[in-house]
Amino acid sequence: MTTDGCLICAKHRGEGPLVGPVVWADDLVVVSHRPSGVTGYLFVETRRHVAALDELTVAEVEAVARAARLAAIALRAELAPEFVFSAIAGRGVAHFHQHVFARHRGTPAELPWTEVEWPGAPTGDPAELCARLRAYF
Repeated sequence: MTTDGCLICAKHRGEGPLVGPVVWADDLVVVSHRPSGVTGYLFVETRRHVAALDELTVAEVEAVARAARLAAIALRAELAPEFVFSAIAGRGVAHFHQHVFARHRGTPAELPWTEVEWPGAPTGDPAELCARLRAYF
């Protein structure tokens, strides 16, 4: 699979519009925060350029699961959200990534579970939050 033009591969090199603060990384996965917007929106991405869950190695699946679980624990502990959600969709970028994000208390009930942006949604310094989240890994 080619990495040419892959926004997530570029992100892992520190390039492009998706670059956000890194919470934690190892040889298999990278956990990072959305570059801007509402705080508490993380991505768990494989280092290896692979498009879908069924293409991951057993070691990658285990690393992704472990990282997603720790991300959820960290978000719940640090932000006390109403919910912590996770999703694997993969429609926008053909590089495996799992979304792990907080649904903050006060989110309007009429918003779908996937919607995190709304007037009054908590914002802040993602780098500062990531420094706190790092302790959970």
